[in-house]
Amino acid sequence: MPQERFRLVSAVHLFLVRGDKLLLLRRCTTGYEDGNYGVPAGHLDGGETVAAAGAREAREEVGIEVAEAVLRVVGVMHRRAADERVDFFLAATEWGGEPTNCEPGKCDEVRWADPGDLPPNVIPYVRRAIGNGWDAVWFDSFGWW
Repeated sequence: MPQERFRLVSAVHLFLVRGDKLLLLRRCTTGYEDGNYGVPAGHLDGGETVAAAGAREAREEVGIEVAEAVLRVVGVMHRRAADERVDFFLAATEWGGEPTNCEPGKCDEVRWADPGDLPPNVIPYVRRAIGNGWDAVWFDSFGWW
């Protein structure tokens, strides 16, 4: 009988860039990193490409339309927290609509921030991925020490 293969949880994170600013969302009432900033993000649902998942999350979380063709993968992170994950970081500089908080039960603030001067309470692996994206570091591992 074949052995069950190990499965990774995968997620997409969106770096929505306007000029020299990056869109951040502050998490609330989720039980995970509440009070800290992240970027629009979510799990791959299966049966969708990374770009399709990114476009879907942009719609669901901040109400904008991002064409899959404009989403660029700017980083991949293999990380360990309570479980093991692979995260894809995508960037876009063009979209339709104005970002707004479409999930007030999960987010209590949407703001633009300078990637070089982030608030102190950015989720640690997201902070590292943002720095990686601006420094053109395409792959990283996090949480393995």
